[in-house]
Parts: sequence; structure tokens; C-alpha cells
Amino acid sequence: MHRLSIGFASAAVAISVLAASPTRADPFHLIRWADTGYCQIWDDGVSSVPWPTNYTIVSRQIPTFDDAAEVKDQMIKRGACAS
Repeated sequence: MHRLSIGFASAAVAISVLAASPTRADPFHLIRWADTGYCQIWDDGVSSVPWPTNYTIVSRQIPTFDDAAEVKDQMIKRGACAS
């Protein structure tokens, strides 16, 4: 019985580690808010849409958050986004 409990505990830990793994990467977009010009990184893995709805998607799909942050920085430098 003790070995069975250890086995279940090990399996639970393994599942939780896999579930929290950063290898799953939903694409990201940059959105720009119409009233402020501020650009925000939006995770397409989120099941809802941004609110309020006064935004525009201003980038292609970007594979990682780090890449999206780099694109955002470049857009701020070009003046396409408010900082």
C-alpha cells in the first residue's frame, strides 16, 4: 500500500510539472489600444478577447513572449506604439 501511494504521488508530481512546462507556446499578438496608442502583448491561448474592444491587432502571430516583447520594443522605438 505504501508503494502504491508513492507511485501515485510521483505520477501527480510528474503531471503537474508537465502541465506547467513552458514548452507549450501559444502564439502572441501585439494589440494597440485606440484611445492611448499603448501596445500590449496578447496571448492567443487566452480564451477571451481583450476588453474594452477599442483595440487593433498590429502584428503578425509571434511564437514566443520574448519575441513579442522584442517586436513591441521595436514598435515603440519607431513610434508605432506609445511607451
